[in-house]
Amino acid sequence: MDDPIEHFPAEWEAQDGVLIAWPHPHTDWAADLPAVESVYVALVAAITRFERCLLCVTDATLQQHATTLLVRAGVNPTKLTWIEIEYDDTWLRDTGPITLVGGRPGFRLLDFLFTGWGGKFPAERDDALVRGLLQRGLFQNVVSTRLDFALEGGAIDTDGAGTVLSTWQCLRHRHPGCRRVHIEQVLCKALSVQRILWLEHGALQGDDTDAHIDTLARFAPNNGIVFQSCDDAGDSHFLELKAMHQELQALRNTDGLAYRLHALPWPPAIIEQGRRLAASYANYLLVNGGVLVPAYEVSTDTVAAEVIARAHPDRTMVSVPCRPLIRQNGSLHCVTMQLPRGILTV
Repeated sequence: MDDPIEHFPAEWEAQDGVLIAWPHPHTDWAADLPAVESVYVALVAAITRFERCLLCVTDATLQQHATTLLVRAGVNPTKLTWIEIEYDDTWLRDTGPITLVGGRPGFRLLDFLFTGWGGKFPAERDDALVRGLLQRGLFQNVVSTRLDFALEGGAIDTDGAGTVLSTWQCLRHRHPGCRRVHIEQVLCKALSVQRILWLEHGALQGDDTDAHIDTLARFAPNNGIVFQSCDDAGDSHFLELKAMHQELQALRNTDGLAYRLHALPWPPAIIEQGRRLAASYANYLLVNGGVLVPAYEVSTDTVAAEVIARAHPDRTMVSVPCRPLIRQNGSLHCVTMQLPRGILTV
């Protein structure tokens, strides 16, 4: 009998929970910790409306502190699972496990090399996170594969049917000595997909990930792609995002059909302390029956939620205030990692 076929699930497929790491004074959030903790409280409250939230903490003291904040906000503690583990920072989209489903024994955790986004930041503890999670008995029917290949979860997006979307700029920066065909071969084999669609354009000022796809364009059901547009011809992003839009228009699915494109509004420039912050509405999070949408306290927040709602029908929209997150160059999707249905022992 042939082994069952693994596949890389789309993010709208059923989940057991969402994994996050709580910010603390020894992370990059130290200077803005109360504001960032308020985001995490709102985020956990939103996640637990729909499913379990697994929270990484460094020690029992941090767990008690976070528990107090969450219970005070009305979060149901029975929907929380606490994991004591070391981490450098809280961007679990890039350091958490990328999971394949459907194989034998059921799930495969992919543990890619994490280099601190190309050596920009310390990464030793974050690179060990997946191994540490496995040691804590959280998962069932699972095998893991360690890959000596740098890849962050925010750099890839899948339709769940064998296609991955990414940006060449990011993967080229991670592997400057590799030809594109080699990178495609590694990704297709590791992720059990058939093809990689590359975007040559698209980057946000203030983004230090070298153009992660989850700030630019995301697959959606019904042959859709949600993307961050820019309609302000006077903005420094206009030409680059216009070129990206044209690339998306030229893409075809495996049946040769064009994708249904959902253009997100361009937020007004958010500048703090003389620095432009990378605010992207494409950085939303899918949960069971819901979509958590980043809000930046600007006029386009409502329209962005409406666009995402049309792309993901029959889901409840929940806005999460994310302005403090973009001060460290990420947003809602960046600090979370979903875990597929059936993988958890808790």
